[in-house]
Amino acid sequence: MKSKDWAEFKAESSWRMFKIISEFVDGFERMEEFGPCISIFGSARTKSENPYYQLAIEISEKLAKEGYGIITGGGPGIMEAGNMGAKKANGKSVGLHIELEHEQKCNDYVDTDKLLIFKYFFARKVMFIRYAQAFIFMPGGFGTMDEMFETITLIQTKKSDPVPVIFIGESYWRGLLDWIKTTMLEKEHNISPQDLELFHLTDSPDKVIQIINQFYEEKSLKPNLRL
Repeated sequence: MKSKDWAEFKAESSWRMFKIISEFVDGFERMEEFGPCISIFGSARTKSENPYYQLAIEISEKLAKEGYGIITGGGPGIMEAGNMGAKKANGKSVGLHIELEHEQKCNDYVDTDKLLIFKYFFARKVMFIRYAQAFIFMPGGFGTMDEMFETITLIQTKKSDPVPVIFIGESYWRGLLDWIKTTMLEKEHNISPQDLELFHLTDSPDKVIQIINQFYEEKSLKPNLRL
């Protein structure tokens, strides 16, 4: 890299820093107005006829009736289903949309006053985690896996407050969770036995409600103060 190129890179980095800070400031100020929420993750490619799409609607509707807002990435697929369920129950429907070259438009079920647009994935992830009282992972691809493993890592390392982490889809997640247990834990000893207690697996919307309500019987609902 030529010295001129390096100087231009440094100047650009300084401006980027201010853009990053502005995303955090705007996110913190707006998200704190929405109250207790649940973050729902899953594939943008899931079609409306898919059973997981319908399950996401049902779960989100039930959670909204319990008084929780629903946070999704604001896109199509599972995200759309999550926001639709919140809308059906007249709950708060939050969309944390990301600017991508080929990303579809925000879905129609995000409340217009609860749509946030992000340029940076890491700023967006902080909003997902800091303001969620629980995390629900529906079947998804690389993005869902990224968000899932980062969420569990933050809880495991105590960089995040412990909250319920729930996998939906026994047939989808069972192979991965068995590998975590038999290979990651028992064969290679890369995690501790108690790490398997950081998450739940179910196909039942009612079980989701039960897990979350039981967790908060003696705990207060508040933003994640460690982030």
